Amino acid sequence: MFAGLLDDGERARAAAFQKPHDQRLFTIAHGAIRMLAGREADAGPAELTWTPGEHGKPELMPPWSGLHTSVSHSGDVAAVAVTTSRPVGVDIQRVVPSLDAAALSARFFPPSEASYVAAGRGQRERANRFARLWVRKEAAVKSAGTRLWPNLAIEVRGRDVVTCSEPAGLHRVAKVTAPGGYHAAVALAGPEPFAMSVNIWAGSGLARAHDPS
Repeated sequence: MFAGLLDDGERARAAAFQKPHDQRLFTIAHGAIRMLAGREADAGPAELTWTPGEHGKPELMPPWSGLHTSVSHSGDVAAVAVTTSRPVGVDIQRVVPSLDAAALSARFFPPSEASYVAAGRGQRERANRFARLWVRKEAAVKSAGTRLWPNLAIEVRGRDVVTCSEPAGLHRVAKVTAPGGYHAAVALAGPEPFAMSVNIWAGSGLARAHDPS
């Protein structure tokens, strides 16, 4: 179903994954973004084309350039986002209890966030705190359409609006409900509030929920 929607480049990227599971997840994620964007654009999903933007993030080409999209996948779950007005970034991450979250946070996060992660009781809680912050950072960076590493030091804990450093700009970030063992967040460019309509597909059907933020 989804494979037939992808273009040659996407099929090549899917095939480059060594594990069939990863190939399938990539195919589902990119097929889903085509379906959702096509519905908003009143276009066939397979018709849509993307091109690298100024900072490398894929952007829809005319006549669909008024839409903004973002894709993320981790573990067994994918997340996709489509907006009709502002650049968007979405990120989902599986919590990895074996991760040395305290050391990574001390290396990349600002001191207050590194201390928050290190204060978690036990390795699992530290990994949980790390993932919760990570998705907010990555969502904002994807909204900005830029690289992650120069922006890992941005402060996101307890903030609805965060400031990316490269390129400089404000982004509103919100939590997205995710399955157990995962964290997810979405960000839109600019500080203005937004509302989400969340679709959850678990293989047996599609459920819609309105999630204001």
